[in-house]
Order: sequence, then C-alpha cells, then structure tokens
Amino acid sequence: MHCLRVCSRRAVALLAGVIALAAAAPAWGQDTEVTVGSPDAFAGANAFSQNKQNEPGLAVNPIDPSIVAAGANDNIDMELCRAGDPRTCPFTPGVGVSGIQFSTDGGASWRQPTYTGFSARNCTGLGPAECVPDPNGPIGTLPGYAGPGLVSNGDPELVFGPRRNAAGVFTWDAGARLYYANIATPFPGRPGFRGAAAIAVSRTDDIPGAIAGHNDAWMAPVIVTKQNTALFSDKEQIWADNAASSDFFGNVYVCNVGFRGTAGSEPVLFARSTDGGATWTNRQLSPATNNAQTGGRQGCAIRTDSQGVVYVVWVGTDIRTRQGVFFQARSFNGGATFERPRAIATVAGIGQFDPAQGRFTIDGVAGARTDVFPSIDIANGAPNGDDASDEIVVSWADDRAGTNNERAFVIRSTDGGAHYSAPQQASEGADRANQPAVAISPDGTDAYVVYNSYEAPWQSTTAAPRLMEGVVRHAEVDPATGALGSFTTVHRGAPGDARGSSANGLTSEFLGDYNYAVATRDAGVGVWNDMREGEDCPAIDTYRQAFLADVTGGAAQPIVGDEAEDRDEAAELPAAPSDALRPAPNDQCPVGFGNSSIFGGSFADPTP
Repeated sequence: MHCLRVCSRRAVALLAGVIALAAAAPAWGQDTEVTVGSPDAFAGANAFSQNKQNEPGLAVNPIDPSIVAAGANDNIDMELCRAGDPRTCPFTPGVGVSGIQFSTDGGASWRQPTYTGFSARNCTGLGPAECVPDPNGPIGTLPGYAGPGLVSNGDPELVFGPRRNAAGVFTWDAGARLYYANIATPFPGRPGFRGAAAIAVSRTDDIPGAIAGHNDAWMAPVIVTKQNTALFSDKEQIWADNAASSDFFGNVYVCNVGFRGTAGSEPVLFARSTDGGATWTNRQLSPATNNAQTGGRQGCAIRTDSQGVVYVVWVGTDIRTRQGVFFQARSFNGGATFERPRAIATVAGIGQFDPAQGRFTIDGVAGARTDVFPSIDIANGAPNGDDASDEIVVSWADDRAGTNNERAFVIRSTDGGAHYSAPQQASEGADRANQPAVAISPDGTDAYVVYNSYEAPWQSTTAAPRLMEGVVRHAEVDPATGALGSFTTVHRGAPGDARGSSANGLTSEFLGDYNYAVATRDAGVGVWNDMREGEDCPAIDTYRQAFLADVTGGAAQPIVGDEAEDRDEAAELPAAPSDALRPAPNDQCPVGFGNSSIFGGSFADPTP
C-alpha cells in the first residue's frame, strides 16, 4: 500500500485505520461476502427486502491494486415488508439502491461504508402504518442524490481513472479518481431531470474518506444522458482511458441503451467527458429503428487500448440473417466520432421462455432472468501502457450446444478488433453458465472468467431446488500468439437455491443481469450473484405457481420490462385468484428468504 504525494495526513490516517480493520481478512484464493453491510435477519426473523443484493460491478485502482471498489443493486436502505401491508414489499419511494463497498487488500475482504441520506431502514415495525423515511438516516448506498432531486437506482458500473494536476493535465502522479455510474430516477415530488430514468455518475478523489463513510468525500452526481420526457436510460457501462500511453488519457466514456417512449426504439447511446466527468457530450452509435423491424439492442460495454482506441460492443440482430450478433464500433479520436458498427460474432439464445414474466429465464418458471450480453476487456498495460499486448477478449454465454446446455465462450482479437477468433469454451464441463464476465491482465498474460453455474435443467414448476454457485476460471495467454490456453477452475463457490431470491413483487426470483471480473498482473478478482445464505420459502413457491396459472389462464397480466429492474413490481400486484395466496415474507418465510448476496474473491495467478 502506498499513498501518492497528494494524500493528506488525514487521508493517510483514515486509510491506515481501514487497513487495520481488514487485518483478519480471508486468505487469497478463498471467497468472501462483498455486500457485508446488509442484514441477514431482523430480530431473528426474515429481513426482506433489506437482505436483497444483486448485479455487482467492480473496479481496481491501476496505481494501487490493493484498492478495489464494488457496487451492487442493494436494498439495504429499504423498508421491511412488515411496514404497512405485510404482504407487499415496496421499493420505498425516494430511497436509493446503488450500494458501494471497498476492499483495501486486493479483494480478499470488504467493507461497506455507512453514509447519511434518505433512508427507510427505520421502517421495520409491525402494524398498518406506512413507512415514513428518515431524510438524514443511515445509508449504505451512494450519498448526495436526494438533494438535487435524484434517486440512485442501481445498475452499478465503476472504474478508476487519473486525476488532473495543478496545470490541468491528467496524470497518475495526481492520484486516482473513482467513477460510479448508475441509473438515476426522479425524486418523488421534486424531480431533478426530465424523463423516467437517466444515467448519473458519482465521483470521488478522496478514496480514504469514501471508505470511511464521509458524505463529502463524494462530488455531487452528474447527469450524463441528454434527457427528455420520453427517455428511459438503462444498461450503462463506464470506462476511463487509464493507460498513460494514450493520446486521450483521462477521457471518460459511458455507453447505455436509450428506451424511447412506447415505439420499441432503443438505440445504443454514447457519452464522453474530457474534464474528469464534470461535463458530457452525447452521440448515437446504433440505429433507433423499431425493434420489430431490426431487433433490439442491449448490453453495451466499453474498453480502450494502450493507444486510446475506444471499443464499444453490444448485442443486436443482423437484419440480413435475423441472427443474434455482437456489434463493435471503434473510435480513433477519443470518442469524438465512430466508425460504422459491424458484427464481430454470431450468438445463440439462452434459457427458456417464462410466461409468468414474459421473458427468458435460466432456471425455470418465475425464475432468474438471463441474457446474452457481452463482457469485454483489453490488455492495455494500465497504468503506463508500457507492457500492453492490446489483446481484446469478449465473453458471453449461449445455448448453441442445445437446450439446457448453456456454456460460456470467449473470442479474442490481436489486431485491434479487425478480426476475432472462433469461440472458445470458457466454462467447465457441463456447467450451465449464466452471465459470464471476462478480464485479461494489463500485460496480456492471463485471462479470467467468472460466471454463475446452474446445476439443474430448466424447471417447469417451482417445486424443485434450483442450485447455483459462482465459478472462477483462468487461462494462460501465449505471449507470442495471444492464444488462450485451456481454462481451468481456480474456484467454485458454495451452492444456494435461486428460488430463495425474489423480486420485490414476490412473483419471481431476481438476480439481475451481470457478474464482474477484473485482473491485475498478479491476480484475478471476481464478484458474482450468490445464494448460499438464501432459503427457499414454500409459501412463495406456492404463490408463484398460482400466479403462473393466472397468467397462462388469462386472469392476470405478467409484469415485464428491464427498464426499472424490478422496482416497478413494488407494491400493487394484479387482482387474481393467486392474490389470496400471497404470503407475508417477514412472517411466513424462513429467515434466509430473499437473502441474495454478492460474493467474490481474489485469486492469484496459478501459473506465475
């Protein structure tokens, strides 16, 4: 651990205290919980939905790899279901869900700061009274949102970039800045922007202060997207040009999908900042044509190589073949303009259709949703760029091997994205892999993949267990050719039953859309959705099965839509026969119901 010259004595003392708290950290190669702030129980009873976390993001500081930051969709600050009607588990209006955690030992152990903000943690009691949040209560999510009329709404994406020195030049000598991108929604009654959802970015230069829980360590959030009343901005990723060898070193980029009104138009949008995230310019990367004509676009991801070339990838449809493909668009001038997008890989589908939700799931009816989103990383030699191989790796999972045979794959490019290799399987054996994330070390010598493996085939009822666990795999990279060796498993986490996870509306499981991985020159760090602490609730299984019958029988309409995650499922469910079976989770379910968590670990290069 070192601190750059710009660190104050106060910051050094704070960071030293944080390191001392992590002295009893697990050894490298073991996994540990990342979302350590959330309650596993309340007064010995179920703590849904405060115990609900999913969809992790991750970033490592290139100039100090012992500092790692993570984010998650985190209900830690929400009211318990027993506040008001005990059979509803609403997202408390105005309360944020963009959780933040830090590691000071390279990802071996974690701490979740407690800030002050608009909080419903106090809403835990029995009785008919509705929740009255505390405007200055404890929060484990991003601070500073309620004041400007915003609510942090999850989809966490994080990256470290360089700061500017006194002359206004980006340099690692000035220290690191942490960027945290997330969806923001309007605060009830005093919205801070137009439209249903925007992409906002929080930033901190005072990393020790942020770890210690100081609100003022964070700058005010900045709205990135160019909003209008019809725009719902979603599925974003953020990246900073973090290799000093780049002509565009210090630039920050955000991509996202813009859901425009009700016409089914969802172009991939792009924003760049050249001033450390204070201001942003926006452009469109893909057509905004109707999805019924050209297919939808989803799951964008960004990286830069050592020369500052920007690579954006997303999943879409080849209008000539009607096949699913990954599109790639490159910028050679720091995100000012882009080449025409082109397909770089053909992908298959994944999972099976769940009529209860009107979407595809990985494990069964009323199950965990699935997707064929790309994950990308580039060996750009950060922080200096000196030892960059600039190899590009892209990962995803699909069922090209057949139904219930989902596998994780990786393609690679060693010529700047001009050509890509054939897909190489990265998952182990017959693992039903879901939502893989890939990382390659800055010097291009090691690749890591993290994913969730589902142990049973897709289930047509909610009666049987649906075990799943996190898996971390590693492959050596040939320095001469860039070829990936065979992937081997370096870690397999403890299994848990996905049925124990839940949307706040209770009608289905919920584990989100992403896992995440980063790599240093010495190790890979992965974070994943985990159910080892969760418990199945038979009353919920019965209710979900009955709700499915209502939907398929026409008595009720399914609740669908990515746009607000499961926030739109909050309080009111459709009137239907199944409604009489809807349980009160805090009273009728085991302590562990809903207790989805983020676990992760740091795994040393097995072939140094």
